[in-house]
Amino acid sequence: MNARKGQLTYKKLSGFFIPLGFSASLTSITHVIINGTLSRGENAAFIIACYAVAFALFGIIERPIIVFRQTCSALVKDVRSFKVLSLFMVVPMVIIIVFSLIMAFSSLGDWVYMNLFNADANMVDTISDTFAIILFVIIFSGIRGLYQGVIINNLETKWLTIMVVIRLIIMFLVAYLFVYFDYITSLSGAILFLVGMFIECAISVWKGHGILKFSFPEKETNLKKGEIAKFYLPLVFYFVIQTILVPIIYVFLAKTHNIEMGIASFALAFSITQMLLSFFMYTHQLVLQMYEVNKQKVIRFIIFLSLLPTLALVILCYTPVGMWFMGEVMGADEELAMTTIVVMKFFIIKTLVFPWVDFLNGYLMLHRKTKRMAVAQIVNLVTVIVTVSMLVTFFPSWNGVNGSIAASLGELVALVIVLSIVMRMSARNKSPLRETS
Repeated sequence: MNARKGQLTYKKLSGFFIPLGFSASLTSITHVIINGTLSRGENAAFIIACYAVAFALFGIIERPIIVFRQTCSALVKDVRSFKVLSLFMVVPMVIIIVFSLIMAFSSLGDWVYMNLFNADANMVDTISDTFAIILFVIIFSGIRGLYQGVIINNLETKWLTIMVVIRLIIMFLVAYLFVYFDYITSLSGAILFLVGMFIECAISVWKGHGILKFSFPEKETNLKKGEIAKFYLPLVFYFVIQTILVPIIYVFLAKTHNIEMGIASFALAFSITQMLLSFFMYTHQLVLQMYEVNKQKVIRFIIFLSLLPTLALVILCYTPVGMWFMGEVMGADEELAMTTIVVMKFFIIKTLVFPWVDFLNGYLMLHRKTKRMAVAQIVNLVTVIVTVSMLVTFFPSWNGVNGSIAASLGELVALVIVLSIVMRMSARNKSPLRETS
């Protein structure tokens, strides 16, 4: 494509990656706006709890849809392949919508809310009504991801930041209206989420359609549904495992000496770590879009990027900034703040490792070897379960630290597995990691 012509510079790399990072980081503000609105309700605890259960279920169900962004950016090279992928997406979309409708309007949903999410019986109706609205978010999320893959493919990543900013502004205005007219329920949170996703989806479709019409060739490849399935299904499996890792750690942390402090400190430390890493969630896109243009520059760029979240976490853990941040920004008391900082120290390993795992996963996506990504993620899951179970058995007094050690060790093992896979592939392909300019 025209955007890839010419010499690849660090300015171009930054211009591609930084807007992706900002869009990922800004998206997290969505939930700040929603929770901030719901906390102003009369029965805030009940309202937030009902919305949280509905959103937690959404987070699991959305996984098979959200990966169409990566699938599109990796496989779509022309208008024809986009149409093939769009038709392919209809099947999982219909399955998920049917399942969601069953959850929202049948007794199965009630059972899941009460038995898997520990909801009270008086919460069930509100959760069902909230989820009935949130399920429409899944539709817009899938369409958005599809067209964002096209936008990323054309290197127009600034539009991802623009659309997230517009989404947040409109959500803030709608939230203000909810507060002004004193209409704050769990449904308000779902409506806010739906409005935000609809806005981002509409802009994605508008921009993506323009790129398809004017920048993409009509027919260059002959993408088959079988090829899509081989790429897509392991990727879904990968992200589903990623989703259940943290809930599994919470289960084991319930066996520590101080359950509340163990879970609370781990939850805070994990959320802060993820906030720092959110900027680097799209490292794989650098590989998908830029790696074959200039391998060495992309690798050097990743080396620099990979140090930034670690540097930020080191500052939080080993300077007075950490206690200030925990108290003033996170609102934690002194005991929780100090405990959380200790837990975060072990997440430094994760911040060093994660950008490289995502980079190598990008290499596997580039070569359509997502099945091998899934293998590494399974090993990650097994490592986490074995490690955290042993730690809480022999060192229950370590509380939340057990969780951060297990999560970091799992990520480190995944890096070793993915790296060994990529190195074997590189040797077979006559060392594609070496610059061939």
